[in-house]
Amino acid sequence: MKTAITELFGIEHPIIQGGMHYVGFAEMAAAVSNAGGLGLITGLTQRTPELLAKEIARCRDMTDKPFGVNLTFLPTFSAPPYPEYIAAIREGGVKIVETAGRSPEQYMPALKAGGIKVIHKCTSVRHSLKAEQIGCDAVSVDGFECGGHPGEDDIPNMILLPRAAEELKIPFVASGGMADARSLVAALAMGAAGMNMGTRFIATKEAPVHENVKNALVAASELDTRLVMRALRNTERVLNNKGVEHLLDVEREKGKSLKIDDIHDQVAGVYPRVMIDGEMDAGAWSCGMVVGLIHDIPTVKELIDRIMADAERLIRERLTGFLDADSEEALKVA
Repeated sequence: MKTAITELFGIEHPIIQGGMHYVGFAEMAAAVSNAGGLGLITGLTQRTPELLAKEIARCRDMTDKPFGVNLTFLPTFSAPPYPEYIAAIREGGVKIVETAGRSPEQYMPALKAGGIKVIHKCTSVRHSLKAEQIGCDAVSVDGFECGGHPGEDDIPNMILLPRAAEELKIPFVASGGMADARSLVAALAMGAAGMNMGTRFIATKEAPVHENVKNALVAASELDTRLVMRALRNTERVLNNKGVEHLLDVEREKGKSLKIDDIHDQVAGVYPRVMIDGEMDAGAWSCGMVVGLIHDIPTVKELIDRIMADAERLIRERLTGFLDADSEEALKVA
């Protein structure tokens, strides 16, 4: 399947693995890239630029296909050394970066000087247009269904994607709620040139996380995510657990007076406890509503091959069948 995204990034299938804290290691990125998608190393999971450089080299040993690095610009008092991280990306020969969080505008000259293509994750049309204006090559449009930070507008992808298609000139992928061939075909129908999957890729054989995490995703339904930190205007969608329930109790008790320090224990240092140690009640970790569509733990290649085969079938048989009144396929699914 050829789209503007496959052409832009030199990949076989229009499927991108989103940046995920303590998931986007070299083995995850390489597995996705080897299967024909675009794998991403999560830059800030590596505590220093030097460690990121080593992770890039490790990934290059695992794949000869294009892969990228996710770099999230966080609103913190002590910002990570972003210029050094970008230098590690450039020196490692990486030509694709997914940016997220705050606008990457101040870092665009350094990224572009390295010949890097930039895809920025946005939760609104206005932010997508800003990304286009500052020179991003593509946008990942992130609907309200997504795991992690969905923004504060609460617009789901059935509205957000067509609006992005109406406004943007650069290509974009759909992010949030993406899990299978139905997701991909729907995203293409609404104007996207591919899809970005995060939560779905955690439930794969190669995902470098504890088996408890994968099993929790298979067991969960679409009703098992919660929105936290709304009062702080830093909304995050997470999988429900005992730590999250305690966090929500604190939020209800504090109301508008809530401070980040009030929930520190439920949000700080949680990822290694969950992803590495398998402590499923440790606290808040990002998970999308798409968890309700996860029913197995395939290899990455099995997952991507299945998506692409099913997408072709959906397009050629089911959708085309609706245009042919005599089609048996159309009658079966009408």
